[in-house]
Amino acid sequence: MRVVSLVPSLTEAVAVTAPGLLVGVTDWCTHPAGLTAARIGGTKNPDVAAIAALAPDLVIANEEENRAPDLAALREAGLDVLVTEIRTLDQAFTELHRVLTTGCGLPRPRWLDEAEAAWAELPAPSVSPRPAVVPIWRRPWMVLGRSTFAGDLLARLGVRNVYADHAERYPRIPLDELNASGAELVVLPDEPYRFTAGDGPEAFPGLPAALVDGRLLTWYGPSLLQAARELPSALR
Repeated sequence: MRVVSLVPSLTEAVAVTAPGLLVGVTDWCTHPAGLTAARIGGTKNPDVAAIAALAPDLVIANEEENRAPDLAALREAGLDVLVTEIRTLDQAFTELHRVLTTGCGLPRPRWLDEAEAAWAELPAPSVSPRPAVVPIWRRPWMVLGRSTFAGDLLARLGVRNVYADHAERYPRIPLDELNASGAELVVLPDEPYRFTAGDGPEAFPGLPAALVDGRLLTWYGPSLLQAARELPSALR
């Protein structure tokens, strides 16, 4: 079988499970190391002609990561496109199973069972979750809003995104409003914006800052096992 992945998380999931399936991946697909599949552009601007030339049996995509016009163009080129929707941890496990077993025809991998078990074994979240703001960009400041995978992970770890009920999924919020939001913590991932100890915490004086691996917070795939093991301590 020949597979093209338009989603870095799904690329890693397929590559770890069955390395020989992938014939095309995006420029943003960085895991696992040593990918040799053809690069077919970005998640938002894939080269449809190049993908079609690879003659894949399946293209795997995501409704948030990829644009509807690009997916429509791939279908018009006669390609089978499997589109995932992943906004919660439960959806991640369900969709990963669907991509790997139904889409790619693979046995359910052991790492998926281990990741699901690791999250199930974590303590139940506190009845009084810690309110936090979760910037994903600066200049302008953007934060996690409603219905996000990362927000669901944080909720399971006892952290409440104060903008979880915002009308937008990734709203732009002025810095003074972020600092007046009532948050008791700022969570700073290193992607998509690379927040560091010297770039981010200083904007939130007096507020504890948790610098976290963005891949563990936002990727769904083999990294979910590592996320269950490392995020709880990173958010303390």
